[in-house]
Amino acid sequence: MKHVVMWSGGITSWATARIVVERHGSEAVTFLFADTNSEDEDLHRFNEEAAAMLGGQVVRVADPQERDTWDVFDDERYIGNTRLAPCAKLLKQVPARRWIVANTTPEDSIIYVGMDWMEPHRIPGNRAHWAPWRVEYPLTEPPLFGKDHWMEEARRAGLRPPRLYELGFSHNNCAGACVKGGQGQWALLLKTFPERYAYHEERERQWRAKTGKDVTILRDRRGGITRPLTLEALRQRIEAKEAVDMDDIGGCGCFTDAA
Repeated sequence: MKHVVMWSGGITSWATARIVVERHGSEAVTFLFADTNSEDEDLHRFNEEAAAMLGGQVVRVADPQERDTWDVFDDERYIGNTRLAPCAKLLKQVPARRWIVANTTPEDSIIYVGMDWMEPHRIPGNRAHWAPWRVEYPLTEPPLFGKDHWMEEARRAGLRPPRLYELGFSHNNCAGACVKGGQGQWALLLKTFPERYAYHEERERQWRAKTGKDVTILRDRRGGITRPLTLEALRQRIEAKEAVDMDDIGGCGCFTDAA
């Protein structure tokens, strides 16, 4: 039996991989890493060190054209947001599915996804997405732990967790600029990596100018009315010390949400 772990570079995918290796041995396990070409450089450091410690085989898959998130938005004429993210589908789900179909069968393989016990609502859609393959979610089985526990476990094993967690990000995806994140995540990106924020602000501006669409990554919900909120406008609010919804963090689910 082949055991394929969806290996995102996050702490829960590492925790999932560790459990699978403990149960089935490293020789039977493949860590399937879908590279968006938009990741923090420390994610690759973490992946290499973690895989070396666990002993499994890392397989990298990516878009055939090696596109990044903004390349996808340009080609699709659609900017990803909390509701729909073409980058997740085309840069992670499609390459991963292509590899699964080419290298495994539903009869000889099990897929493992790093959802934990706080995400049971995502399981039905995820199972449907991977059907007819069998999918398991080890972190939803007792004993139940959160990310803080698994980061401490990584440290005990001699593995430094990804730096984005240490900087306050809730996910280690897309270098802190996941389009499924909200105002709080992007405010943190502006604070910690202003050059990255500036890059995404400019790409959003270019996309809007090219398409003529009043579409943005973020939403402004002040006054009970939802409006587009550009990254430029969010930055200006922060610089003017205006209120920003720091509780609007959002969540990345590239492998856990259905395509």
